[in-house]
Amino acid sequence: MTDTFPRELRQALAETFAAVLDGADVLPYLDDRSGAAGARALAVVRPGDAAEVATVLKLAHRHRVPVVTRGAGTGLSGGAAAVDGCLVLSTERLNRILEISPEDEVAVVQPGVINADLNTALAGHGLYYAPDPASHAISTIGGNIATNAGGLRSAKYGVTRDSVLALDVVLADGTALHTGHRSVKGVTGLDLTALFVGSEGTLGVIVGATVRLRPLPAATATISAYYPSVRAALDGVRQISRTGVVPAIAELIDHSSLRDIDENSGSRLTDGGHVLLLVRTDGHAAAAEAEDVVTALRHTGGDARRVTDEAEAERLWELRRSGRGRTRPLWTVGEDVAVPKSKVARMYEEGERIGRRHGLDFASVAHAADGNLHPVLSRPVPEGVAATAPAPPELDAAADELVHAALALGGTITGEHGVGVTKRRWLEDELGAAGLALQRGIKAVFDPLGILNPGKAL
Repeated sequence: MTDTFPRELRQALAETFAAVLDGADVLPYLDDRSGAAGARALAVVRPGDAAEVATVLKLAHRHRVPVVTRGAGTGLSGGAAAVDGCLVLSTERLNRILEISPEDEVAVVQPGVINADLNTALAGHGLYYAPDPASHAISTIGGNIATNAGGLRSAKYGVTRDSVLALDVVLADGTALHTGHRSVKGVTGLDLTALFVGSEGTLGVIVGATVRLRPLPAATATISAYYPSVRAALDGVRQISRTGVVPAIAELIDHSSLRDIDENSGSRLTDGGHVLLLVRTDGHAAAAEAEDVVTALRHTGGDARRVTDEAEAERLWELRRSGRGRTRPLWTVGEDVAVPKSKVARMYEEGERIGRRHGLDFASVAHAADGNLHPVLSRPVPEGVAATAPAPPELDAAADELVHAALALGGTITGEHGVGVTKRRWLEDELGAAGLALQRGIKAVFDPLGILNPGKAL
Protein backbone atom coordinates (compact mmCIF):
# COMPACT_ATOMS: atom_id res chain seq x y z
CA MET A 1 0.00 0.00 0.00
CA THR A 2 1.20 3.53 -0.72
CA ASP A 3 0.30 6.74 1.07
CA THR A 4 -1.59 7.84 -2.03
CA PHE A 5 -4.38 5.29 -1.56
CA PRO A 6 -6.60 7.38 0.78
CA ARG A 7 -6.26 10.40 -1.51
CA GLU A 8 -7.04 8.39 -4.64
CA LEU A 9 -10.02 6.77 -2.90
CA ARG A 10 -11.52 10.11 -1.98
CA GLN A 11 -10.90 11.52 -5.43
CA ALA A 12 -12.49 8.50 -7.12
CA LEU A 13 -15.63 8.77 -4.99
CA ALA A 14 -15.79 12.57 -4.75
CA GLU A 15 -18.56 12.92 -7.32
CA THR A 16 -20.71 10.17 -5.84
CA PHE A 17 -22.76 9.86 -2.67
CA ALA A 18 -20.38 7.31 -1.17
CA ALA A 19 -19.05 8.45 2.19
CA VAL A 20 -15.48 7.70 3.23
CA LEU A 21 -15.10 7.64 6.99
CA ASP A 22 -11.86 7.74 8.95
CA GLY A 23 -10.62 8.64 12.41
CA ALA A 24 -13.08 8.05 15.25
CA ASP A 25 -15.93 7.54 12.76
CA VAL A 26 -14.62 4.07 11.91
CA LEU A 27 -14.97 2.71 15.46
CA PRO A 28 -18.54 1.32 15.12
CA TYR A 29 -17.40 -0.67 12.08
CA LEU A 30 -14.43 -2.53 13.56
CA ASP A 31 -16.04 -5.61 15.11
CA ASP A 32 -19.17 -7.76 15.20
CA ARG A 33 -21.07 -9.56 17.95
CA SER A 34 -18.54 -12.37 18.33
CA GLY A 35 -16.35 -10.55 20.83
CA ALA A 36 -13.40 -10.86 18.45
CA ALA A 37 -11.58 -7.52 18.65
CA GLY A 38 -11.30 -5.61 15.41
CA ALA A 39 -7.93 -4.11 14.51
CA ARG A 40 -7.22 -0.59 13.32
CA ALA A 41 -8.87 0.12 9.96
CA LEU A 42 -7.53 2.63 7.47
CA ALA A 43 -11.02 3.86 6.59
CA VAL A 44 -14.64 2.84 6.04
CA VAL A 45 -16.30 3.20 2.66
CA ARG A 46 -20.05 2.96 2.14
CA PRO A 47 -20.73 2.52 -1.59
CA GLY A 48 -24.22 3.06 -2.96
CA ASP A 49 -24.07 0.88 -6.08
CA ALA A 50 -22.09 -1.84 -7.81
CA ALA A 51 -20.03 0.65 -9.82
CA GLU A 52 -18.75 2.26 -6.63
CA VAL A 53 -17.90 -1.16 -5.19
CA ALA A 54 -15.92 -1.91 -8.36
CA THR A 55 -14.08 1.42 -8.09
CA VAL A 56 -13.15 0.73 -4.49
CA LEU A 57 -11.90 -2.78 -5.21
CA LYS A 58 -9.86 -1.72 -8.25
CA LEU A 59 -8.04 0.82 -6.10
CA ALA A 60 -7.59 -1.59 -3.18
CA HIS A 61 -6.26 -4.24 -5.56
CA ARG A 62 -3.81 -1.79 -7.15
CA HIS A 63 -2.49 -0.70 -3.76
CA ARG A 64 -2.81 -4.17 -2.14
CA VAL A 65 -5.04 -2.86 0.63
CA PRO A 66 -7.01 -5.54 2.50
CA VAL A 67 -10.79 -5.20 2.26
CA VAL A 68 -13.22 -6.46 4.91
CA THR A 69 -16.84 -6.45 3.75
CA ARG A 70 -19.39 -5.77 6.45
CA GLY A 71 -23.18 -5.99 6.63
CA ALA A 72 -25.01 -5.24 9.88
CA GLY A 73 -22.24 -6.61 12.08
CA THR A 74 -24.44 -9.25 13.70
CA GLY A 75 -22.01 -12.12 13.03
CA LEU A 76 -20.91 -14.39 15.86
CA SER A 77 -17.59 -15.71 14.50
CA GLY A 78 -15.58 -12.56 13.84
CA GLY A 79 -16.03 -12.71 10.07
CA ALA A 80 -16.63 -8.95 9.84
CA ALA A 81 -13.94 -7.88 12.32
CA ALA A 82 -11.46 -5.41 10.85
CA VAL A 83 -7.84 -6.41 10.21
CA ASP A 84 -4.93 -4.04 10.64
CA GLY A 85 -4.67 -1.46 7.89
CA CYS A 86 -7.78 -2.65 6.07
CA LEU A 87 -10.52 -0.81 4.28
CA VAL A 88 -13.93 -1.71 5.70
CA LEU A 89 -16.53 -1.89 2.93
CA SER A 90 -19.97 -1.44 4.46
CA THR A 91 -23.01 -2.55 2.46
CA GLU A 92 -25.42 -0.49 4.56
CA ARG A 93 -26.34 1.80 1.64
CA LEU A 94 -26.85 -1.12 -0.75
CA ASN A 95 -30.24 -1.68 0.83
CA ARG A 96 -32.83 -1.70 -1.95
CA ILE A 97 -35.28 -4.38 -2.99
CA LEU A 98 -34.88 -4.11 -6.75
CA GLU A 99 -37.65 -6.45 -7.88
CA ILE A 100 -40.37 -8.72 -6.57
CA SER A 101 -41.82 -11.13 -9.13
CA PRO A 102 -44.88 -12.99 -7.79
CA GLU A 103 -45.16 -14.96 -11.03
CA ASP A 104 -41.58 -16.25 -10.97
CA GLU A 105 -41.54 -16.35 -7.16
CA VAL A 106 -38.21 -14.53 -6.99
CA ALA A 107 -36.92 -11.26 -5.59
CA VAL A 108 -33.79 -9.33 -6.57
CA VAL A 109 -32.21 -7.55 -3.63
CA GLN A 110 -29.08 -5.68 -2.68
CA PRO A 111 -26.98 -7.16 0.15
CA GLY A 112 -27.85 -4.53 2.76
CA VAL A 113 -31.56 -5.42 2.83
CA ILE A 114 -32.62 -6.61 6.30
CA ASN A 115 -34.01 -10.15 6.27
CA ALA A 116 -37.22 -9.23 8.10
CA ASP A 117 -37.75 -6.12 5.93
CA LEU A 118 -37.76 -8.31 2.83
CA ASN A 119 -40.47 -10.49 4.32
CA THR A 120 -42.50 -7.44 5.28
CA ALA A 121 -42.38 -6.30 1.66
CA LEU A 122 -43.27 -9.77 0.40
CA ALA A 123 -46.29 -10.30 2.66
CA GLY A 124 -48.55 -8.17 0.49
CA HIS A 125 -47.76 -10.46 -2.44
CA GLY A 126 -48.60 -13.60 -0.44
CA LEU A 127 -44.94 -14.67 -0.48
CA TYR A 128 -42.03 -15.02 1.93
CA TYR A 129 -38.29 -15.71 1.99
CA ALA A 130 -37.66 -18.92 3.91
CA PRO A 131 -34.19 -18.52 5.54
CA ASP A 132 -34.98 -17.54 9.10
CA PRO A 133 -31.96 -16.82 11.35
CA ALA A 134 -32.79 -15.81 14.90
CA SER A 135 -31.27 -12.43 14.04
CA HIS A 136 -33.68 -11.93 11.11
CA ALA A 137 -34.90 -8.58 12.46
CA ILE A 138 -31.41 -7.05 12.35
CA SER A 139 -29.23 -9.13 10.02
CA THR A 140 -28.82 -8.47 6.30
CA ILE A 141 -29.41 -10.75 3.33
CA GLY A 142 -25.78 -10.24 2.33
CA GLY A 143 -24.55 -11.30 5.75
CA ASN A 144 -26.88 -14.31 5.70
CA ILE A 145 -25.44 -15.28 2.31
CA ALA A 146 -21.87 -14.75 3.53
CA THR A 147 -22.30 -17.29 6.35
CA ASN A 148 -24.91 -19.51 4.65
CA ALA A 149 -27.20 -18.80 7.60
CA GLY A 150 -29.84 -21.33 8.52
CA GLY A 151 -32.27 -20.55 11.28
CA LEU A 152 -35.39 -22.08 12.72
CA ARG A 153 -36.99 -23.24 9.44
CA SER A 154 -33.90 -25.04 8.09
CA ALA A 155 -35.11 -28.61 8.55
CA LYS A 156 -38.03 -28.11 6.16
CA TYR A 157 -36.86 -25.30 3.90
CA GLY A 158 -33.07 -25.60 3.95
CA VAL A 159 -30.37 -23.03 4.61
CA THR A 160 -29.65 -19.82 2.71
CA ARG A 161 -27.87 -21.64 -0.12
CA ASP A 162 -31.13 -23.43 -0.95
CA SER A 163 -32.88 -20.10 -1.59
CA VAL A 164 -30.22 -18.25 -3.59
CA LEU A 165 -30.59 -18.65 -7.36
CA ALA A 166 -28.14 -16.04 -8.69
CA LEU A 167 -25.59 -13.51 -7.48
CA ASP A 168 -23.99 -10.34 -8.75
CA VAL A 169 -20.47 -10.16 -7.40
CA VAL A 170 -17.50 -7.82 -7.73
CA LEU A 171 -14.21 -9.71 -7.63
CA ALA A 172 -11.05 -8.56 -5.87
CA ASP A 173 -9.71 -6.71 -8.92
CA GLY A 174 -13.01 -4.93 -9.60
CA THR A 175 -14.29 -7.37 -12.22
CA ALA A 176 -18.09 -7.73 -12.28
CA LEU A 177 -19.42 -11.30 -12.32
CA HIS A 178 -22.93 -12.71 -12.59
CA THR A 179 -23.51 -16.29 -11.44
CA GLY A 180 -26.52 -18.58 -11.52
CA HIS A 181 -29.91 -18.07 -13.11
CA ARG A 182 -33.38 -16.77 -12.48
CA SER A 183 -35.03 -20.14 -13.12
CA VAL A 184 -35.44 -22.62 -10.30
CA LYS A 185 -33.62 -25.24 -12.38
CA GLY A 186 -30.23 -24.71 -13.98
CA VAL A 187 -27.24 -27.06 -14.19
CA THR A 188 -24.92 -25.35 -16.67
CA GLY A 189 -21.31 -25.42 -15.56
CA LEU A 190 -19.94 -25.50 -12.04
CA ASP A 191 -22.16 -24.01 -9.35
CA LEU A 192 -20.35 -20.76 -8.63
CA THR A 193 -23.39 -19.36 -6.85
CA ALA A 194 -23.21 -22.07 -4.22
CA LEU A 195 -19.46 -21.49 -3.95
CA PHE A 196 -19.98 -17.83 -3.03
CA VAL A 197 -22.69 -18.63 -0.49
CA GLY A 198 -20.88 -19.25 2.78
CA SER A 199 -17.54 -17.85 1.55
CA GLU A 200 -17.59 -15.07 4.19
CA GLY A 201 -16.37 -12.29 1.91
CA THR A 202 -13.17 -14.10 0.92
CA LEU A 203 -13.97 -14.60 -2.79
CA GLY A 204 -15.76 -11.39 -3.79
CA VAL A 205 -18.19 -8.71 -2.70
CA ILE A 206 -21.85 -9.57 -3.28
CA VAL A 207 -23.74 -6.58 -4.68
CA GLY A 208 -27.00 -8.30 -5.66
CA ALA A 209 -28.89 -11.54 -5.12
CA THR A 210 -31.78 -13.24 -6.86
CA VAL A 211 -33.54 -15.24 -4.18
CA ARG A 212 -36.25 -17.86 -4.34
CA LEU A 213 -39.57 -17.11 -2.68
CA ARG A 214 -42.35 -19.33 -1.40
CA PRO A 215 -46.10 -18.84 -0.95
CA LEU A 216 -47.07 -17.77 2.54
CA PRO A 217 -48.42 -20.81 4.42
CA ALA A 218 -52.20 -21.02 4.39
CA ALA A 219 -52.06 -21.69 8.13
CA THR A 220 -49.64 -22.40 10.95
CA ALA A 221 -49.99 -24.24 14.25
CA THR A 222 -47.75 -24.19 17.32
CA ILE A 223 -47.28 -27.10 19.72
CA SER A 224 -45.65 -26.82 23.13
CA ALA A 225 -44.41 -29.93 24.97
CA TYR A 226 -42.56 -30.22 28.26
CA TYR A 227 -40.33 -33.21 29.00
CA PRO A 228 -38.39 -34.38 32.05
CA SER A 229 -35.11 -34.61 30.09
CA VAL A 230 -33.41 -33.68 26.84
CA ARG A 231 -33.20 -37.31 25.78
CA ALA A 232 -36.95 -37.77 26.30
CA ALA A 233 -37.67 -34.64 24.24
CA LEU A 234 -35.50 -35.94 21.42
CA ASP A 235 -37.39 -39.23 21.54
CA GLY A 236 -40.43 -37.06 20.87
CA VAL A 237 -38.74 -35.52 17.81
CA ARG A 238 -37.99 -38.99 16.46
CA GLN A 239 -41.61 -39.99 17.00
CA ILE A 240 -42.73 -36.97 14.95
CA SER A 241 -40.59 -38.23 12.07
CA ARG A 242 -42.33 -41.60 12.23
CA THR A 243 -45.70 -39.90 11.62
CA GLY A 244 -44.51 -38.52 8.29
CA VAL A 245 -45.01 -34.93 9.42
CA VAL A 246 -42.17 -32.57 8.47
CA PRO A 247 -42.45 -29.70 10.94
CA ALA A 248 -41.54 -26.22 9.77
CA ILE A 249 -39.74 -25.68 13.09
CA ALA A 250 -38.77 -27.93 16.00
CA GLU A 251 -36.79 -26.19 18.75
CA LEU A 252 -35.46 -27.75 21.94
CA ILE A 253 -34.72 -25.53 24.93
CA ASP A 254 -32.93 -27.20 27.83
CA HIS A 255 -33.58 -26.34 31.47
CA SER A 256 -30.59 -24.01 31.88
CA SER A 257 -31.68 -22.07 28.80
CA LEU A 258 -35.26 -21.87 30.07
CA ARG A 259 -33.94 -20.47 33.33
CA ASP A 260 -31.82 -17.92 31.45
CA ILE A 261 -34.84 -16.83 29.41
CA ASP A 262 -36.96 -16.43 32.54
CA GLU A 263 -34.29 -14.39 34.30
CA ASN A 264 -33.69 -12.16 31.28
CA SER A 265 -37.25 -11.75 29.99
CA GLY A 266 -39.45 -12.05 33.06
CA SER A 267 -41.20 -15.10 31.62
CA ARG A 268 -42.12 -18.20 33.63
CA LEU A 269 -41.25 -20.99 31.22
CA THR A 270 -39.64 -23.12 33.92
CA ASP A 271 -43.00 -23.35 35.69
CA GLY A 272 -44.17 -25.67 32.90
CA GLY A 273 -41.47 -28.29 33.20
CA HIS A 274 -37.82 -29.18 32.79
CA VAL A 275 -37.20 -29.14 29.02
CA LEU A 276 -39.35 -27.42 26.40
CA LEU A 277 -39.92 -28.58 22.84
CA LEU A 278 -41.58 -26.04 20.53
CA VAL A 279 -42.92 -27.26 17.18
CA ARG A 280 -44.62 -25.43 14.32
CA THR A 281 -46.48 -26.99 11.42
CA ASP A 282 -47.50 -25.00 8.38
CA GLY A 283 -49.51 -25.24 5.18
CA HIS A 284 -53.05 -26.34 4.37
CA ALA A 285 -52.66 -29.39 6.62
CA ALA A 286 -51.16 -27.49 9.55
CA ALA A 287 -54.02 -28.25 11.96
CA ALA A 288 -54.19 -31.95 11.11
CA GLU A 289 -50.41 -32.26 11.32
CA ALA A 290 -50.45 -30.48 14.68
CA GLU A 291 -52.85 -33.09 16.03
CA ASP A 292 -50.51 -35.85 14.82
CA VAL A 293 -47.59 -34.10 16.50
CA VAL A 294 -49.45 -33.73 19.80
CA THR A 295 -50.34 -37.44 19.73
CA ALA A 296 -46.76 -38.43 18.94
CA LEU A 297 -45.33 -36.28 21.72
CA ARG A 298 -47.80 -37.53 24.28
CA HIS A 299 -46.94 -41.09 23.23
CA THR A 300 -43.34 -40.38 24.29
CA GLY A 301 -44.31 -38.88 27.63
CA GLY A 302 -44.45 -35.24 26.66
CA ASP A 303 -46.89 -32.84 28.26
CA ALA A 304 -47.98 -31.62 24.83
CA ARG A 305 -50.67 -29.19 23.77
CA ARG A 306 -51.52 -27.09 20.78
CA VAL A 307 -51.12 -23.38 21.53
CA THR A 308 -54.34 -21.94 20.14
CA ASP A 309 -53.80 -18.37 21.35
CA GLU A 310 -51.80 -16.75 18.52
CA ALA A 311 -50.39 -14.05 20.80
CA GLU A 312 -49.09 -16.70 23.19
CA ALA A 313 -47.61 -18.67 20.31
CA GLU A 314 -45.78 -15.64 18.94
CA ARG A 315 -44.54 -14.80 22.42
CA LEU A 316 -43.07 -18.31 22.76
CA TRP A 317 -41.28 -18.04 19.41
CA GLU A 318 -39.93 -14.62 20.25
CA LEU A 319 -38.62 -15.89 23.58
CA ARG A 320 -36.86 -18.68 21.74
CA ARG A 321 -35.31 -16.23 19.29
CA SER A 322 -34.14 -13.50 21.60
CA GLY A 323 -35.02 -14.36 25.18
CA ARG A 324 -31.63 -15.55 26.35
CA GLY A 325 -29.34 -12.94 27.87
CA ARG A 326 -27.05 -12.02 30.72
CA THR A 327 -28.55 -10.76 33.95
CA ARG A 328 -25.26 -10.91 35.86
CA PRO A 329 -21.59 -10.64 34.85
CA LEU A 330 -20.51 -13.87 33.18
CA TRP A 331 -17.52 -15.17 31.32
CA THR A 332 -19.00 -17.04 28.40
CA VAL A 333 -18.09 -18.87 25.23
CA GLY A 334 -20.77 -19.78 22.72
CA GLU A 335 -20.58 -22.42 20.03
CA ASP A 336 -22.49 -23.41 16.92
CA VAL A 337 -22.01 -27.09 16.20
CA ALA A 338 -24.17 -29.53 14.31
CA VAL A 339 -24.34 -33.32 14.53
CA PRO A 340 -26.50 -36.02 12.95
CA LYS A 341 -30.02 -35.94 14.41
CA SER A 342 -29.45 -39.33 16.03
CA LYS A 343 -26.50 -37.88 17.99
CA VAL A 344 -28.07 -34.73 19.43
CA ALA A 345 -28.76 -36.35 22.82
CA ARG A 346 -25.15 -37.54 22.97
CA MET A 347 -23.96 -34.03 22.14
CA TYR A 348 -25.97 -32.60 25.02
CA GLU A 349 -24.50 -35.21 27.35
CA GLU A 350 -20.98 -34.45 26.13
CA GLY A 351 -21.56 -30.73 26.69
CA GLU A 352 -22.79 -31.25 30.22
CA ARG A 353 -19.85 -33.56 30.97
CA ILE A 354 -17.35 -31.04 29.60
CA GLY A 355 -18.94 -28.27 31.63
CA ARG A 356 -18.76 -30.27 34.85
CA ARG A 357 -15.11 -31.19 34.28
CA HIS A 358 -14.10 -27.55 33.82
CA GLY A 359 -16.39 -26.11 36.48
CA LEU A 360 -18.60 -24.34 33.93
CA ASP A 361 -22.34 -24.03 33.46
CA PHE A 362 -23.67 -25.56 30.25
CA ALA A 363 -26.83 -24.45 28.46
CA SER A 364 -28.00 -25.08 24.92
CA VAL A 365 -30.87 -24.57 22.56
CA ALA A 366 -31.08 -26.70 19.44
CA HIS A 367 -32.74 -26.83 16.07
CA ALA A 368 -33.80 -30.33 17.02
CA ALA A 369 -35.00 -31.37 13.58
CA ASP A 370 -31.65 -30.71 11.89
CA GLY A 371 -29.11 -31.37 14.67
CA ASN A 372 -27.75 -27.83 15.04
CA LEU A 373 -26.95 -26.87 18.65
CA HIS A 374 -26.09 -23.47 20.10
CA PRO A 375 -24.40 -24.30 23.42
CA VAL A 376 -23.08 -21.72 25.86
CA LEU A 377 -20.46 -22.49 28.50
CA SER A 378 -20.17 -19.91 31.26
CA ARG A 379 -18.84 -19.03 34.69
CA PRO A 380 -19.93 -16.12 36.91
CA VAL A 381 -17.39 -13.34 37.24
CA PRO A 382 -16.35 -13.30 40.93
CA GLU A 383 -17.42 -10.33 43.00
CA GLY A 384 -14.81 -7.61 42.89
CA VAL A 385 -13.41 -8.76 39.53
CA ALA A 386 -14.07 -6.60 36.47
CA ALA A 387 -16.29 -8.23 33.87
CA THR A 388 -13.70 -7.18 31.29
CA ALA A 389 -10.98 -9.19 33.01
CA PRO A 390 -9.52 -12.02 30.90
CA ALA A 391 -11.70 -15.13 30.97
CA PRO A 392 -10.23 -18.19 32.68
CA PRO A 393 -8.46 -20.65 30.34
CA GLU A 394 -11.02 -23.33 31.17
CA LEU A 395 -13.51 -21.69 28.79
CA ASP A 396 -11.20 -22.01 25.81
CA ALA A 397 -10.27 -25.57 26.73
CA ALA A 398 -13.94 -26.51 27.12
CA ALA A 399 -14.85 -24.96 23.76
CA ASP A 400 -12.09 -26.99 22.11
CA GLU A 401 -13.38 -30.20 23.67
CA LEU A 402 -16.95 -29.35 22.68
CA VAL A 403 -16.04 -28.85 19.02
CA HIS A 404 -13.99 -32.03 18.91
CA ALA A 405 -16.86 -33.92 20.51
CA ALA A 406 -19.13 -32.75 17.69
CA LEU A 407 -16.59 -33.86 15.09
CA ALA A 408 -16.24 -37.25 16.77
CA LEU A 409 -20.01 -37.70 16.48
CA GLY A 410 -19.89 -37.09 12.73
CA GLY A 411 -20.73 -33.41 12.96
CA THR A 412 -19.30 -30.05 11.98
CA ILE A 413 -17.60 -27.11 13.67
CA THR A 414 -20.30 -24.68 12.51
CA GLY A 415 -23.88 -25.19 11.47
CA GLU A 416 -24.72 -21.63 10.41
CA HIS A 417 -22.58 -18.96 12.09
CA GLY A 418 -19.58 -19.34 9.80
CA VAL A 419 -15.89 -19.85 10.53
CA GLY A 420 -14.66 -16.24 10.73
CA VAL A 421 -11.65 -16.00 13.02
CA THR A 422 -13.00 -17.84 16.04
CA LYS A 423 -13.18 -21.26 14.39
CA ARG A 424 -10.20 -21.27 12.01
CA ARG A 425 -8.14 -23.40 14.37
CA TRP A 426 -10.49 -26.33 13.80
CA LEU A 427 -10.72 -26.11 10.01
CA GLU A 428 -8.15 -28.77 9.26
CA ASP A 429 -9.68 -31.08 11.87
CA GLU A 430 -12.87 -31.13 9.79
CA LEU A 431 -11.65 -30.63 6.22
CA GLY A 432 -8.36 -32.50 6.38
CA ALA A 433 -5.06 -31.13 5.08
CA ALA A 434 -5.80 -31.93 1.44
CA GLY A 435 -9.29 -30.48 1.57
CA LEU A 436 -8.15 -27.29 3.25
CA ALA A 437 -5.30 -26.82 0.75
CA LEU A 438 -7.72 -27.25 -2.14
CA GLN A 439 -10.12 -24.67 -0.73
CA ARG A 440 -7.29 -22.18 -0.20
CA GLY A 441 -6.24 -22.81 -3.79
CA ILE A 442 -9.74 -21.94 -4.97
CA LYS A 443 -9.59 -18.68 -3.02
CA ALA A 444 -6.30 -17.84 -4.73
CA VAL A 445 -8.00 -18.13 -8.13
CA PHE A 446 -10.60 -15.52 -7.17
CA ASP A 447 -8.32 -13.36 -5.01
CA PRO A 448 -4.67 -13.93 -6.03
CA LEU A 449 -3.34 -11.09 -3.88
CA GLY A 450 -5.27 -12.28 -0.83
CA ILE A 451 -6.80 -8.88 -0.08
CA LEU A 452 -10.39 -10.02 0.60
CA ASN A 453 -11.09 -10.61 4.29
CA PRO A 454 -7.59 -11.97 5.00
CA GLY A 455 -7.19 -14.29 7.96
CA LYS A 456 -10.89 -15.23 7.93
CA ALA A 457 -12.69 -18.48 7.11
CA LEU A 458 -10.01 -20.19 4.99
